Amino acid sequence: MNTSDKQEFTITAYTENHVGLLHRITIIFTKRKINIESLTTSESETEGIHRFTIAVTETLDQVIKVVKQIEKQVEVLKADYYTKKEVVQQELALYKISTKSLTNGLEIERIVREHNARFLTIEEHFVVIEKSGFRRETKALFDELKPYGINEFVRSGRIAVSRQRDGIGKDVEKLLAEAEA
Repeated sequence: MNTSDKQEFTITAYTENHVGLLHRITIIFTKRKINIESLTTSESETEGIHRFTIAVTETLDQVIKVVKQIEKQVEVLKADYYTKKEVVQQELALYKISTKSLTNGLEIERIVREHNARFLTIEEHFVVIEKSGFRRETKALFDELKPYGINEFVRSGRIAVSRQRDGIGKDVEKLLAEAEA
């Protein structure tokens, strides 16, 4: 693979939870004119440690530089990057449609079933459908529901775990154990 070819990467950073860190991390991308396609933060498997999952399409050289810059942040314990093949990833999408659309209920039900989605809630004026999967899958369901009218649509950022047995979370645990010793 040519290091100057753009491809999809998932960048993961394990961090302490401090105000302003998100801003400083996004500035690293802004300075290099790299668009963040999705960014998700959450608690990690280690108590008190948070995890950033950042999706970008960029060259390997740029991603390596960005990861090094992220790791220089004081609150960042460890950061790494993965290619598309090195992670198991998903996104979650919610679609809110009018209950009036259900007058053709069998068709909507067929579409939902076909896309392995589910009805999350059914209210008087609207229903919410939930779909997890790859971006192309959530987009395909969107395209099929669009003719019935979508009142609201939201898709989460990518969540991903490495295909390695442990991933960098174990490295973080070792770092924390060494710091306590």
